[in-house]
Amino acid sequence: MNAESLKEAIRRELPEMLRADPALRAYILELTRREYADRTETQDRFYDLLGELRRDREEQTRKWDEQNRKWDEQAHQWGEQNRKWDELQAELRRDREERAREWDEYKDEQNRRWEANQVELRRLHEEIMAQAQKHERGIGALGSRWGLQSEKAFRDALAGILEQNFGVQVVNVNEYDDQGEVFGRPDQVELDVIIKNGLLLICELKSSIDKAGMYIFERKARFYERRHQRTANRLIVISPMVDARARKVAERLGIETYGDSTEVEAL
Repeated sequence: MNAESLKEAIRRELPEMLRADPALRAYILELTRREYADRTETQDRFYDLLGELRRDREEQTRKWDEQNRKWDEQAHQWGEQNRKWDELQAELRRDREERAREWDEYKDEQNRRWEANQVELRRLHEEIMAQAQKHERGIGALGSRWGLQSEKAFRDALAGILEQNFGVQVVNVNEYDDQGEVFGRPDQVELDVIIKNGLLLICELKSSIDKAGMYIFERKARFYERRHQRTANRLIVISPMVDARARKVAERLGIETYGDSTEVEAL
């Protein structure tokens, strides 16, 4: 298995492996843990700060006891000692406020980092899932071309993605061409249309399309326009396998081509 095949296998299998294997999921989280502070690190810092505050409080208590002893021994210096006491209290208050502010800032920073990491993990998960689905559709196109699944099933999957991403309804139109305008003899003409806010979009959703297929689609679209006396705003072909010669035909005929439903520009 070469490197590209290995990468493809990982993209395809990793999401399900993460869901099914808690040990693997924990391993991957451990690999990414250096990017953010974990709960243990946060708790250690919290307890370190508490220890510092406790030691400071004990030290200040010792100082207060010593100061009280001096006041008892030197009653004539009460005025001066009171002034010093007030200054000490103010300093301690400022110290407590500063430490409280630093602790609040530390907690806020840790929360921001945690939330940012959660957002990144969700984004990576969504990206992995989107790539997996895209590759599944590509494999489905190959399967359809080789007869492993029906063209209709592939078309329905692409239509479903359009409806989910853009909030539109893909309508399958099947009309009889009694004059043989499309195929040169009377036959059924099938295509997909999207009508949204007065716009008419005519689509071809296929697992693969070649040069001849592109010409046929253009004739089907013109047949629909003449039959319904409406001009399409856009002609769109969505297929993961568009022949290079078919792309040149599409450019000349003004037909947009996309390799996946998720790549279609805003409707």
